[in-house]
Parts: sequence; C-alpha cells; structure tokens
Amino acid sequence: MGRVTERRKVVRIRDGAVSSRPDTLVAEEPLEIRLNGRPLAITMRTPGDDFALAAGFLVSEGVLAAAPDLVNIVYCAGATEDGSNTYNVVDVRTAPSVVLPDITLERNVYTTSSCGLCGKASLDAVRTTARWPIADTPPVRISPDLLARLPDRLRAAQRVFDRTGGLHAAALFTADGELVDVREDVGRHNAVDKLVGRALQSGDLPLSRSVLLVSGRASFELAQKAVMAGIPVLAAVSAPSSLAVDLAAETGLTLVGFLRGSSMNVYAGEDRVALPAAAARD
Repeated sequence: MGRVTERRKVVRIRDGAVSSRPDTLVAEEPLEIRLNGRPLAITMRTPGDDFALAAGFLVSEGVLAAAPDLVNIVYCAGATEDGSNTYNVVDVRTAPSVVLPDITLERNVYTTSSCGLCGKASLDAVRTTARWPIADTPPVRISPDLLARLPDRLRAAQRVFDRTGGLHAAALFTADGELVDVREDVGRHNAVDKLVGRALQSGDLPLSRSVLLVSGRASFELAQKAVMAGIPVLAAVSAPSSLAVDLAAETGLTLVGFLRGSSMNVYAGEDRVALPAAAARD
C-alpha cells in the first residue's frame, strides 16, 4: 500500500550550515485487531504484513496454533464514520474448533512497543499455555561464531531501516545460520509477530529448529512470543530484562544478550551453545 514510509520537511544543521529538505520517516499508525468481530487489541505499527501481525499476535496469546485454526483475516470496511476503509482495522475469523480463552476475550488492550505483562502470574501463564514445550524440542546446537555473524546478516536485510533509521527488526535463522525471514516494524514486538504469523500461515509452526534474532533488547514479551512459537533460541543485540531471563530459565529457552561482534552473554539455556571445552569447565 506504499504506507511504510512518509516524507516530512526538516531543517538540517551540519557544522553550522542550515538547510531545508524533505526527510524519509518510518510510518506509524494504529491497528485494531478484532477476533470474530469483537475488538481485542490496538497496537501501533508500521503498515504492512498486517494479517501476519494479527495472526502472530494470536499465536502469542495462545489462540492460534496451526494454519487450519485460521479461517481468514480481512480489513474492515466502514471503519470510519463516513464508511471508508482505513486499512487500520482487521478482523480475524477462527475455525469453530478453536477454543477462545476467557482472558483473551475479556482483555481489550492497548499495546505499545514496551508493553508486557509482569510478575510470577505471567511466568506461570506462559509456561502452562505454551503448546510446544521448548525442553521437549529436538536438540539444537549453535556455535558462538555463528551467533556472532547473525547481526550483520540481519542488518544487511533491513531495507526500510536504510531509508529511515527508525525501525526495529526481527529475523528467523536456521541453526546453520541461514536467513529464513526478516520483518521490520516501529515496534519490536510487532516485527516478531509478523514473523510468527507468516510461519503460522505457511504451516511452519512450531519453529522448533529456529533462532530468533531481535535488533534491540530482549523484553519479557519477546521471550514470551518465542516460547509460544516453540522457538528454542532468542538472541538480542542489547540487554534482556530480568523477567525475560526468569521466563527463559523456567521454560528452557536459550537467551543470548549483548550480541555484538564476538562478544555475547548467555543468560539461560547455555546447553544449546557449543561453548569451548575450557569455558564449559569453568
């Protein structure tokens, strides 16, 4: 739809010289997600891959697990008083067999890039609702050298970031380091939802042999999305939160933070990282 970026006039100051010129900015618009006609959530996102975003969000909420669970997703016409379609409201229709948890239907949430649930109750909820326990997934081993190469591969695939400098990104890699998919969005959680939603639509869940890399920090919410999609390894170029580490430890998720060059911190699930023998003995 050509709404990923927008142009705005800016005043540039460089070494004392002042000029006026248009600048390319990342677009940010609200998206309302409806579930079987009922309002469920509103998130601020970069337009594009909206259907995948909605599907991925519902995977992380424990509503969808496989392609047959999803009947269709449509933009809602008549979203404004004059009846026009803003392409900012989507309705997700699920199969009759899909059980809709009461907590999901009762929660009408406004989601932001920093949102997330907190506390012991949230840890318990994710652990008990995850459909594919990570501890039971086939063994995945990844070397520090391979992990160190992933951020550059992600950065090279960020097409919109090159034009705006204002987007988060998330990417799925195989355990051998092959780039499977990459999505960008103004919200890091949206970028992950778009990846997971596309995997659902393609029938590729659970992502039990994948590595998820995010361009910023690893929040509890991102760890939650990885667990709910069956992803065994989550890596971030910045810091994790304490609750993300707690969730990783409780669910068996391998969590890597501060992935910069050859340096990284492994906060949980170090058994999946092929550490040098000397380091493993320390």
